[in-house]
Amino acid sequence: MIYLWIAIAVLLGAGSLLSMARLVIGPTILDRSLSVDVLLASAIAGIGAYAAFHRDPTVLPILLTMSVLGFVGSVSISRFVARRQLGRTEPNEEGTP
Repeated sequence: MIYLWIAIAVLLGAGSLLSMARLVIGPTILDRSLSVDVLLASAIAGIGAYAAFHRDPTVLPILLTMSVLGFVGSVSISRFVARRQLGRTEPNEEGTP
């Protein structure tokens, strides 16, 4: 059982480190948003593994809340970027871009 915990920790840690690198390096807001989503998914997977191994259902509301927050954050950032790009490509009232 301890070897499984070590494997889970190594894999989730590696994914989190790569995501942190993407967060620092990523030039656009979409790159950074994706890396924050991966970090949140890693946290959810870690908490879910804890709940599964210890048979602890008390963390399920936390998992639900984190997943909803991740979804709402992703949708709001994508809407923000879409509106920002729409504003750049549409001509203004005088007809010039």
